[in-house]
Amino acid sequence: MRSGDVLRRDTLRMAWSAIGAAEKRDHTVLTDEQALVVLTREVKTRRESVEAYRNAGREELAAKEEAEIAIIAGFLPDALSKAEIAALVEEAIGATGATSARDLGKVMGWLSPRTRGRADGRVVSGLVAAALARADLAAHDHGDHGGGGRG
Repeated sequence: MRSGDVLRRDTLRMAWSAIGAAEKRDHTVLTDEQALVVLTREVKTRRESVEAYRNAGREELAAKEEAEIAIIAGFLPDALSKAEIAALVEEAIGATGATSARDLGKVMGWLSPRTRGRADGRVVSGLVAAALARADLAAHDHGDHGGGGRG
C-alpha cells in the first residue's frame, strides 16, 4: 500500500472487504480455504465484467478489471493446466463409477474441492460432460445399452 500503486491498493481493499463481508454474514472467521472461495468468486465476477465491458466497447474498463484479476490471482493457488484438469476428470470418473451424462453431478461433486480456485468451473464441467459423453458412446458401441430390451 505504501508503494503508491493505487490500483493494487484499491483491489486489495475490495478483496479484504469481500472477505470481511463473508465473515460478518456467516458470523465466523473464514478459514484459508473459505477465503480462497471468496477470492475466486471475486475473480469470476471480474471475468464476467470484462466480457460485458468488451461487448459494450468499453476496453478501458475491461483492462482495469483484467488488472484487478491479475492482482487477486497472485493470492490464489496456481491454475491447473488443461492436461491436469483432464487427468483429474479421468480420476473422478473412475472414483465415482460414472458411466453417463446423468452422473455429471456426482463427478463434479468429487472434482469441485480439488479444482476450486484453480480452474474455471465451466471449463471443468465441459471436460466432464465431454468425457462422460465419450464413455456413454463407447458403452453403446459395445452393445451395453442397459435397461434390458424386448425381443
